[in-house]
Amino acid sequence: MKNCLTIAGSDCSGGAGIQADIKTFSALGCYGMSVITSVFAENTHRLISSMTVSQEVIADQLEAVFSDIRVDAVKIGVLPDAGAMRAVAAALFKYKPEIVVCDPVIAATAGGELMSGSALGAFINGIIPLCSLLTPNIPEAETLLSCHIENITDMKAAALSLFAHGAGAVLVKGGHLPGDATDVLFDGREFTIFTHERLDRKSTHGTGCTLSSAIAAYQAQGKPLPEAIGLAKDYLTGAIEHGLDIGNGHGPTDHFYRLFPERT
Repeated sequence: MKNCLTIAGSDCSGGAGIQADIKTFSALGCYGMSVITSVFAENTHRLISSMTVSQEVIADQLEAVFSDIRVDAVKIGVLPDAGAMRAVAAALFKYKPEIVVCDPVIAATAGGELMSGSALGAFINGIIPLCSLLTPNIPEAETLLSCHIENITDMKAAALSLFAHGAGAVLVKGGHLPGDATDVLFDGREFTIFTHERLDRKSTHGTGCTLSSAIAAYQAQGKPLPEAIGLAKDYLTGAIEHGLDIGNGHGPTDHFYRLFPERT
């Protein structure tokens, strides 16, 4: 069995963050572990409050895992401040995991800032160069690059710019553009385009978390990056199609739809 570690925030409603990541790891046959960077009081329609975990406690969690357990892949989600980024960067530099998939979570689906504006520079300079894959959506790429993205050409330019900041590869997710959901991968050599039909569903809470953790899980199992992304997108599409009718806002996907295809 492959072991996957998520470094992210805790979502008490269970749809995003470490909860979504561990469900994804488990659904795809991996052993899931977590390092909590933030605690969020949120539900399907709003972010109520949050608490940032101290740099020292984040560092202790990382050391506890890496010093004892083989880590085959890392997924990074919310890093709320520069202290969290320093702790994560130090652990990644020390233990040098080969697979590090980073979803640069800046804002919550239900609204609310998850990464402070002052931390953006630390993220760009300290975290991106340690990632084997960066997976921003369009608003996140626009924030990181201070640019505007309107089409696939702009997405390719953004992927190139983020690659230039040191990421091993960049997947710019195009779900915020009209039409089919089209993502653009640049792996340092060539572009690969992934297109899926857009789903008209409200169960979209935690989709970015789920996709990035699924990519990490498939890579941990030895899949090449483009194949891992394609498999992860197929898995996410099914999870959205079988989305759970939970809460009054953007509900969660069903991470275990392959095990329980009849439940809703």
